Amino acid sequence: MREAELRRETKETVIDCRIDLDGSGDAEISTGIGFFDHMLTLFAYHAGIDLKLFADGDLDVDDHHTVEDCGIVLGKVIREALGDRKGIARYGFFLLPMDETLAETALDISGRPYLVFRCDWKRDQIGMLSTEMIEEFFRALAVHAGITLHINVRWGENEHHKAEAIFKSFAHAFRAAVAVNGEEVLSTKGSLE
Repeated sequence: MREAELRRETKETVIDCRIDLDGSGDAEISTGIGFFDHMLTLFAYHAGIDLKLFADGDLDVDDHHTVEDCGIVLGKVIREALGDRKGIARYGFFLLPMDETLAETALDISGRPYLVFRCDWKRDQIGMLSTEMIEEFFRALAVHAGITLHINVRWGENEHHKAEAIFKSFAHAFRAAVAVNGEEVLSTKGSLE
């Protein structure tokens, strides 16, 4: 069973998260940031995982702590659910069109966290989500999951489409990378840590 759960409490946020990497795309998400909830729901559905994530954060300040801390917690539960990473495909890539937007994600579940994120935003917010926080979310997730992650929006005009294409391309690349297709760790070192 590739499942994990975590409760993280700080003075800024309280986050409960549960993941099943072998789920069916079911999601229960409540962060207080509607557009972010929508993106996390898309991620779960397109990745084919079950995800429960509930966050109570200091949104009276802004969305930074809530979004970043969700990335931290999600990264940690992904890392735990993957265990020793035996048998996973390890690599994933997906190129996703959404109307005028084209986004790509390439990732390696290597144990070596790194983020390259390229997207030019034309406005500061989509709903209640700051566009700059999308990069921060993925940075926190990559660091705490141990993923080398490259996200690139090649082109696009509509901010909603850009964000949605990012989360969907990430979901499909993630789905490919966590797929079990063997019994050994896919590394000549014998370890992905």
